[in-house]
Amino acid sequence: MIEVKNVSKQFDGFWALNGLNMTVPKGSIYGLVGPNGSGKSTIIRHIMGIYRQDSGEVLVDGQPVYENPAVKSRMAYIPDDVFYFLQSGIRDMARYYRGIYPGFDMARYEKLKAVFALDEKKPIRSMSKGMQKQAAFWLQMCLRPDILVLDEPVDGLDPVMRRQVWSLLMADAAEHGITVLVSSHNLRELEDVCDHVGILSRGALLLERSLSDLQENIAKVQLALPDGHTLPEGLEIVHEQSTGRLRTLIIRGDADEIQSRLRESEPLFMDALPLTLEEIFIYELGGTDYAVKDILL
Repeated sequence: MIEVKNVSKQFDGFWALNGLNMTVPKGSIYGLVGPNGSGKSTIIRHIMGIYRQDSGEVLVDGQPVYENPAVKSRMAYIPDDVFYFLQSGIRDMARYYRGIYPGFDMARYEKLKAVFALDEKKPIRSMSKGMQKQAAFWLQMCLRPDILVLDEPVDGLDPVMRRQVWSLLMADAAEHGITVLVSSHNLRELEDVCDHVGILSRGALLLERSLSDLQENIAKVQLALPDGHTLPEGLEIVHEQSTGRLRTLIIRGDADEIQSRLRESEPLFMDALPLTLEEIFIYELGGTDYAVKDILL
């Protein structure tokens, strides 16, 4: 389990993290989302022990991460921009990792050749961004980590390879119980693979829940009311859009209770719609104030 307790970090007078608290359950696939500049990459570098926090604690299974080789040996990391030694090929890096990580699985390395059809001898730094990401997954998954941390992991991969990579990660989480922390702007993709979500804003966690709980706490409803009828009072409406008589509402609260309350207005038509993670992200960050605005040019 990863625990971040009241962590703050300042760069040149700017608070990149401001009393951040988050918990990544053991064996989960945790999606960390937030707008640009919210602190996602910064907290990931703290979790990996690259940065030292100004205050607070970053723990893995109760042990501090910073300057703790025993903890770091159980972790693997794929950043947005991968880096490898000049002129080193994939097999060169595999030999390097074997010298650092005794648990490097060479048998798995050979099996993954069928998945990542890359030239093992070609310098990784001369490959395209997408091929470098494939090389990173190939090598890091052979470490057999307990915790895998990913920052924009599938950026640059084609759709087929993206699906292949997610399939491998989900299989490792299910079969070997590894914990996966992934930061991405592709919310549609995270929705398919994550079981927990944390929304980061301005260096602090706005909310943190299982994806199922998150989806149950906010409802999207379309309805049409008879002339002269109004919505019940007391509903926490975070967004409303109308097309003629048809109204689309985003309402915070229990979905069943919301529909029961709306029936009091005797709607001519009412239908509950599934809310995407992208919609939840937008409205939890501030409703219509954060939504896309129409601007006349």
